[in-house]
Amino acid sequence: MSERRRVVPARARGGGAAGVALLLGGAGVLLAVAAAPAQAAEVSYATECVPPAVSGLPPVRGTTTVEVTAPAAAEVGDEVEIVWKFVRAASRNPDILDLAANTVLPTGTLKAAGAQTADVAMAGPRENPAIPKGGEMKLSDMKGRLKLTAPGEVTLTPGAYDINVDKPISTDTGCAAKEAVRPAATIKVTDGAGTTGGTTGGGPADPTGPPAGGPSPSGPEPSASGTGGADGGTSTGGGGGRSDFTGEEVQVPYACKTPIGDKNATSPVQIDARKNGGDFDLTVRFKKSVMDSPADIPADSVKPSMEVVLGGADKGTVSVAGPANAEPVKAGEPIEVPDLKGTYRPGASGRSTLSPGVLTVKALGTTTTCAPTRT
Repeated sequence: MSERRRVVPARARGGGAAGVALLLGGAGVLLAVAAAPAQAAEVSYATECVPPAVSGLPPVRGTTTVEVTAPAAAEVGDEVEIVWKFVRAASRNPDILDLAANTVLPTGTLKAAGAQTADVAMAGPRENPAIPKGGEMKLSDMKGRLKLTAPGEVTLTPGAYDINVDKPISTDTGCAAKEAVRPAATIKVTDGAGTTGGTTGGGPADPTGPPAGGPSPSGPEPSASGTGGADGGTSTGGGGGRSDFTGEEVQVPYACKTPIGDKNATSPVQIDARKNGGDFDLTVRFKKSVMDSPADIPADSVKPSMEVVLGGADKGTVSVAGPANAEPVKAGEPIEVPDLKGTYRPGASGRSTLSPGVLTVKALGTTTTCAPTRT
């Protein structure tokens, strides 16, 4: 099973002044979003990819070429979007089987250094053309967000990434750099007194791209104008006095693709939000497990994440993730999903909804995906 989903490009989210009214449990805040110039540059690095053990294949060495797009300049407090485009993956599809369309999902880590240090989680949608045996791996663009915390130059460097294939069984191929990788882009961060241009790791600046400026509150005082959305979390409207919003708890039926077969489960899910400047910090709460453990799993091995689906005026998804399991899980015991957290940055005018989307659980080199059967 494949789940097609589209993350809204930054250009669509901030091509000029735009307002959104987020109505979470009855009231919201009117925000403005503005666009800023961006840069794009390529970097190549030697990489080793380790195929899944079930394939019986040895590690493969090759060259990864990545194009990174990010704002050239921004201010402290901004949350910027970064795009990782695979110009070329390090390995090809092995001569074992053809990969069907929309079965390949890339994730990775981009390193921020300089004025601040951070690991930026990157992820792309499960969208790819059919890939024949021995064919070039075609990976979707990955996106991630970074909250800027200090003035100065922040360099962005791609590194390790993972390729998940969900058919005929879920498998992961891990790819890691085998040499020092040079930064692909640099963001010049100011403290708000002014802005300045950025530099790249070797390419010219691109005059258009994702928004860098953080939105600032504006608009009328809050007014009650709606309730939580019927499809799982929150809906949008006007106003701006409250900071905490509680979504509606709903029963979400999931169809799960697991390494040992298909499973169905229903779990109560609730999406809550807290206003944080011009953004909203999201918390997705699962009140019941959606799967049992097929084997004994040690601590720090289960890693859950979800794509919250935007509807109404705003489109796309918001990535949320939770911590790994603190305690071991015995075979047959429920795998509890911890609170999943992420940040929603409004990018459209009008009323929008936030709904539970595809849940992904990685454990012991395998991936389970659970998609809602209705919303």
